[in-house]
Amino acid sequence: MAMEWITAMDKRPCDRNLRDAELISCRLRRVEPLCRLPGSALQQLAMCGFYEDLEKGVTLFRAGEQGRFWYAVLGGSLEVRYHAPDTDGKAPVTLCNLGVGATFGESILHDLPRDSTVVTKTTCELLRVEQQDFRLIWESPSPNMNRMGWALRILLVADSSSCLRDRKVAGKLIRKCAPGTELVDWLVNLSSIVHTRAQAAGMWQALLEEGVLSHVNKEQPFKDKCFLYRFRVDEEGTAGGYPTTEDINAANDYIRESLSTLFQRSPDATLRMILRKPSHERTPEELELIFEELLHITALSHLSTSIKRELSSIIVFESHAQAGTILFNQGDEGRSWYILLKGSVDVVIHGKGTVATLKTGDDFGKLALINDAPRAATIVLKENNCHLLRVDKEHFNRILRDVEANTLRLQEHGKDVLVLERVAKQRGQHSAFKYTVMSGTPSKMLEHLLETRLGGQVSGLDPFLDDFLLTHIVFMPVVQLVDELANYFHCDSNDGSQTPEDREYIINFKKRVVQFMQKWVMAVRHAAFDEPSVCDFIEDLAAEIEADSELSEETSIIHNVLTQMARYQEDRNQNAGQKWKLPPNGQPICLFSGNATPSKTVIRPDDDIIFRVYCADHTYCTLRFPLHTTAELIKACAADKLQLNRGPEDLILVEVKSNGERSVFKDNDVSIPTGLSLNGRLFVSVKDHLDALTPLPEQEAPTEGMDVDLEILSTKEIAYQITLFDWDLFWAVHEYELLYHTFGRHHFGKITANLDVFLRRFNELQYWIVTEIVSTSSMSKRVGLLRKFIKLAAYCKEYQNLNAFFAVVMGLSNMAVSRLSQTWDKIPSKFRKLFQEFEALIDPSRNHRAYRVVVGKLQPPVIPFMPLLLKDMTFAHEGNKTSLDGLVNFEKMHMMAQTMRTIRFCRSRSLGLEPPSPKSEAEVRPYISCLRVIDNQRVLTALSQKIEPARKT
Repeated sequence: MAMEWITAMDKRPCDRNLRDAELISCRLRRVEPLCRLPGSALQQLAMCGFYEDLEKGVTLFRAGEQGRFWYAVLGGSLEVRYHAPDTDGKAPVTLCNLGVGATFGESILHDLPRDSTVVTKTTCELLRVEQQDFRLIWESPSPNMNRMGWALRILLVADSSSCLRDRKVAGKLIRKCAPGTELVDWLVNLSSIVHTRAQAAGMWQALLEEGVLSHVNKEQPFKDKCFLYRFRVDEEGTAGGYPTTEDINAANDYIRESLSTLFQRSPDATLRMILRKPSHERTPEELELIFEELLHITALSHLSTSIKRELSSIIVFESHAQAGTILFNQGDEGRSWYILLKGSVDVVIHGKGTVATLKTGDDFGKLALINDAPRAATIVLKENNCHLLRVDKEHFNRILRDVEANTLRLQEHGKDVLVLERVAKQRGQHSAFKYTVMSGTPSKMLEHLLETRLGGQVSGLDPFLDDFLLTHIVFMPVVQLVDELANYFHCDSNDGSQTPEDREYIINFKKRVVQFMQKWVMAVRHAAFDEPSVCDFIEDLAAEIEADSELSEETSIIHNVLTQMARYQEDRNQNAGQKWKLPPNGQPICLFSGNATPSKTVIRPDDDIIFRVYCADHTYCTLRFPLHTTAELIKACAADKLQLNRGPEDLILVEVKSNGERSVFKDNDVSIPTGLSLNGRLFVSVKDHLDALTPLPEQEAPTEGMDVDLEILSTKEIAYQITLFDWDLFWAVHEYELLYHTFGRHHFGKITANLDVFLRRFNELQYWIVTEIVSTSSMSKRVGLLRKFIKLAAYCKEYQNLNAFFAVVMGLSNMAVSRLSQTWDKIPSKFRKLFQEFEALIDPSRNHRAYRVVVGKLQPPVIPFMPLLLKDMTFAHEGNKTSLDGLVNFEKMHMMAQTMRTIRFCRSRSLGLEPPSPKSEAEVRPYISCLRVIDNQRVLTALSQKIEPARKT
C-alpha cells in the first residue's frame, strides 16, 4: 500500500485517475488534522498535490519572498525562523517547529509575501499544492451551493419522517446522516422537476463535489446505495439547533427559486464523476452515458461509432483552475490528446507568439501522437476553470491498432469498394452480424445488403437495411436503385445453361429483391409510390412472379405491395388538383376552398399554390404555380407581370421579413411560398436594388386572426385542440423532408412544404404567446394570461405535445415578456416554481440533455421538438463528409437515419386523446388554427416597455 500511494503521487496531477486519488486520500486521512477535512477537499488535494521528499537543511522559502505554494507535513519536522530587519549579522530566531500534520503557506490566498523562513529540520515528506489549486479548494463550496445545501438540510431536519438522523456506525455515533438511497427518494419527492433517481443522485453529487455534502468515511462519489452521507456543517459541528419557522420558510422559498440551478448542474457532475473512474469500474450504463456525450462533440464527429465506444471506456476528465497554466510546452513529448469541454486555450509557437485560440469542442495534441513527434506548439489556458477530456498515448495507439485490425476492406480492380468493421460485443447485447458497413460504393453496399440482410437471416441489432432504405436518396437516386434491383432480379436472362445450384442461387436472389421491395415500402411508405419508376418495377415484378412457380411464396408479398400502391394512387387521385393559398396578411397556408384544412392533408409537389409577389414600390401581382416550381421561374413570371423589363440574370427573388432582414432564394430552390417566415413577404427585385427593399407597413402589425377573449376559453381545451392541430401537421411531414432540408431541396428537386408548415407553426405559437401578453395593457389581465399560458404549457406537456410545450415556454422566456417584472411578481409562487421547472426542461446545456432524458422515457404518440431533430441532422451533416476516398460514408447515413427513426417512433401509435369536458371545439378550433402574431422583436419590446416602463434607478 505504501508503494502504491507513492506511485500514484509521483504521477502528474493531470495523469491521475480516481483510483490514484483514493490511494492518496487514504494516506492523507492518516494524518491529523488532515483527516478532519471534508472528503471533497481531501479528494481535490489528492488530485492536484505534488509529493516532495527533502533532505535535512533544505530552505523551502525565505521571509519576504512572494508565495507560490501551500504545504502539508506528511513526515519529519521543519523549523520556522524569523530574522528581524534591525538585527544584521545576528542569527535568526526559531519561532516554532512543525511536525506531522502541520500546514503552512496560507498567505498565498491573499498574495502576501512570506513573513518567515521555513527550513527542513530532518528528512521530510511534504504535500505541495500550487496557489491556483489551493484557492479553488479553499474557496469551495461556492456561496450558491452553500446556500442550496443549507436549504435542503433545513427541510430535511424539519421533515418529521426525514431520513436525516443520528446513527451508530461501527460503535461510533454519527450525527445527522442519511443513506444515499433515502436522500434520493426524498429529493425525487421534493419536486416534480426531478424525474429520475439518476437525476437526483447527480444533484447530490454536485453538492458533494463542492464539499457541501460528504460521505461519513470520506468516500467518493455519491451513490444511490446504503452508504451514509452528511452535510459539512454537521461534520464540523456548526449546524446550530432545530430550524425556526422563518428558516423553514426561507429554505422553501430558496428551493422554489433555485432548485433548477442544481438540477442543471446534475448531468455535468455525474459525467465528471464517471470520467474520473478507472475504465474497469465504469458500468455499462455509465459507458452508454459517456458515449452519448461523445456523439455531440464536434472534434469526434468524424470517428466511427465503434471508436467512440472504445473512447467511452478510456477517456478521462481533467480540469485546470487558473488562466495562464501551461498544459504542455513546444518540444515536449506527446503523451495525450485533448478535447476542450469548457473554456479556451491559446496555441503559442516560438518566435510567432499566439497563432490560434481553441474553444469548446476543439481538440489538440493528436498530431504528436500520430507522428510520434515532439509537441509543435505550447498550449496555455486562456481562461479560468477549463475542463478537458484526455486520451492518453497508450490508449490512443491501441485504439488505432484495434480499428485497423477489425477493419475488413473488399477491393475490386485494386480499389476499395466496401469497408466493413467487426461488430464489438456489447455486454448484454447480441448481434447476428459479425461486421457492420462503414463505407462503400452504392452498388457494392446494395449487393452486400441483398446477400447478408435478406433471405431468411436472423434479424439482429444491425440497422444496415433500414439505414439504407431511409438514406439511399442521398447517394443512390431512386432510378439507379430500381435499375440495379432489376438487374439482380433478371440475372438469369442471359444464361442458357444453369446447374441446379445456379438455379437455387438465382431464385434466392429473386426472393431477396421481392423482400427488399416489401421492406422499402414499409420503411418509406408513399414516397416510394410517388416515383413512376418504382410503380412500373412493382407491376413488372408482380407479372413475373405470378408466371414463375418457383416464386409462389413471394406472390402474397408482392400482392400486398400492389394493394398498398393501389390505395395510395386512389387517394392521390381523389386529392388531385388540390389548390392552396398563402393569404396576404400573414395567416398560415390553407386550402383555397376556404374551408378549414382537412385532417392529415399532405401538401404534394404538384399541388398549386396561390401567392403574392411584391416589388420595391409595394405593388404586387398574384401568381399560381405548383409547389415544385423553381425560384427562377417565379421571378421571371413576376417580373413580367410587374413590368420590370429586366433579364432573369439581373433579377433576384427575395423574402423581406418584418424586421427588414432580406433572404435571397437560389434560382433552383423550390417550395418557395411555404418557406416564408410568419410575417414575411415575397419580393422580386433587380440585384442592384436589393438594399431598397423595405417591409410593407402591415408586416409590423399582427397577422390577421380571430378576436377572442382568451379568459373565457378553457386552457385544457386550448391545449387539446392545439395538440390535435399540431398532430395533423406533424403526421404530414415525411422523414425524407429532413434530408431535403439538411442537404438542400435543390439537390433533390423536392419540396419540404409539410416540414415548412410545421416549423412555421412552432414560431406562430411562440410569438402568439408574446403578442397576447404585450398587447394586454391591464395588469390584472396580464397576470391572468401568464397563469393561463403556464397552465397551457403544463397541459401540452401532459398531452406529449413537446413542440408546442417548447414554443409556449420559449414565448414566456422572450425578452419582451421576461422583463415584465411587476407582472411576474404578482403571479402565485406555485406558478413561478412550475415555470422554473419548465425552463429547466428546455435548458439547451449539454445538448438539451434534460429534454432528451425526459423524451427518451415517453411512449408514442409524441409530438417532438422538431428544431432539435433538425439540429441533430445538421450536426451529422456538417461534422461528417458524405464521401470518404470515393466511398459513401455510411456512418454518416446511420447517424441521420437514427434521427429519422425518432420521427417514425413518435407517431408509431395513433393519437387518441380524451376530449376535455365541456367541449367547446366550435370556438377553440378556428381560433388556434389562425393566431394573431407579431414576430418583429423590436415592435414587441416597444409594446412591452409601453405597458411596463423600465424603473428609474
